[in-house]
Amino acid sequence: MTIVIEERMRVYLPCTLPGLARAAATGEVGPAPLTGYAVTPALIEWYVSGDTEELEYVALTDAARASLRMLAADRADGVEVPARRVVVAAEVPDAAVTAGVDLEDRSRVRVPVTVPLSAVAAVHVDDTEAVPDIESAVAAVFAADGGDDDARFEVDGAEAHELMWYATQEIPDLLD
Repeated sequence: MTIVIEERMRVYLPCTLPGLARAAATGEVGPAPLTGYAVTPALIEWYVSGDTEELEYVALTDAARASLRMLAADRADGVEVPARRVVVAAEVPDAAVTAGVDLEDRSRVRVPVTVPLSAVAAVHVDDTEAVPDIESAVAAVFAADGGDDDARFEVDGAEAHELMWYATQEIPDLLD
């Protein structure tokens, strides 16, 4: 008998609190395809001196910036969404992840399938004390992406806040 061990990759999936509520209700993060962030060959090449923990932190930070963009897009569409970044950390089979090779997209990956909540290792969410800075960053993120230095300052203010770590069994408490 041969035992096959499926290699898995930690993927950080940007989300919002309403998106997390949908995932809790459906039992999966989706819909597919998903854009996530992970330790990719391009990230390793970009940050050659980083150890695994540092590289994962960069991927988490990239996912938090993507969550900020999701908040801004929802607000632009008139959707009421709390100003708190959310990142879902999941263990996804290596075979299901496609990484780019562009250093500009250093940690971005594509996941062509929904991710079951059973694959979620943790959820990272802004503390409520970060909300004022997140509000400012939501208003500025697209201008920052376009190169506006003042807007980048606002986004950097949000990124100065560490995301809080929550176990999967704490998800219902986050949604109350």
